[in-house]
Amino acid sequence: MSDPVPSTAAATVRLDLWLWAARFFKTRALAKQAIETGKVDVGGQRAKPARAVRLGDALRVTRGEEVFEITVAGLSDTRGPASVAQTLYAETDASREARLARIAEARAERAGYRAPEHKPDKRARRLIRALGDIDAS
Repeated sequence: MSDPVPSTAAATVRLDLWLWAARFFKTRALAKQAIETGKVDVGGQRAKPARAVRLGDALRVTRGEEVFEITVAGLSDTRGPASVAQTLYAETDASREARLARIAEARAERAGYRAPEHKPDKRARRLIRALGDIDAS
């Protein structure tokens, strides 16, 4: 088993393996699926899972609602602790600001909603059902 620290000896690493080692995806299969569905671009172009990643490559990774624009700062083919994984890439300032703004916007949207404290009783269920019938007519 190799050391989880970023290796400088290897000149290239497979893209799906690097994304897994950098902890963008939980499994290598999920990384491969994201690459095949076009959620990962290398240098502005779609890539294949076996594409070689080199130091300095620009990647755009879309994971759910989050979009990361990063440059490869280290190479590793083993998954290690998160602190080591964060040294494998450098996120651009614009990407970080846009991602944090999206997160803040989502939190603000959720802040207005309060879940009910308990389940509706029989009377409340009848009212909910009656309100639903208004839209149908």
